[in-house]
Amino acid sequence: MKLTALEIKQQNFEKSLRGYDKAEVEAFLNLMSNEWEHMVSKNRELQKKIDDLEEKLKHYERVEEALHETLQTAKESAEQKLTGARREAQTKIEKAEMEAETIIRDATQQRQQVRQSIIRLLDRRKEIIGGIRSYLEMAQESLEQFSKDEASLFNLPDEEGEVSIKLKERVERQQKRSSEGEDAEAEPQPLPPGAENVDDIIDELD
Repeated sequence: MKLTALEIKQQNFEKSLRGYDKAEVEAFLNLMSNEWEHMVSKNRELQKKIDDLEEKLKHYERVEEALHETLQTAKESAEQKLTGARREAQTKIEKAEMEAETIIRDATQQRQQVRQSIIRLLDRRKEIIGGIRSYLEMAQESLEQFSKDEASLFNLPDEEGEVSIKLKERVERQQKRSSEGEDAEAEPQPLPPGAENVDDIIDELD
């Protein structure tokens, strides 16, 4: 049974012989009524505080849940970014390795080509040197033969017959050299063997 302060104050009791003092009972009832009213008021204040605290608790719970979701989202985002960064770094490393392999392969091929070009140039050099040497040897032989022919012009014959024979041979050689000289003037001077490749060699060096 729920009592109010007014009901306590207005509570009536049956009268009996030798009963309680009415004034004291009324005074006690008034005191009880005031205390009860005070307790009810205090209880309301406490209930209001409890309601406020429960509302704040719910608010904090919502905030905590939102923070938890935010942290979870941030964690997932960080993990995704980290995974993406690792994947990108791995891709860059693989790309750099492929480029390095390509550079090394191209450099090796160029080295082989340069080496082969040097070998060809050395072979051409040997050919040119051999051709020039052969040309010089032939020229030297021709010069020596020419010197011998010129020196024989000043040899005195021992007999008349020998004079006519040697003179005839000398005239024939003179005519032969003259005809060869005309042919040489008509035709361009031949280059030494291997010299026709000099331009190609210069182009290769460039």
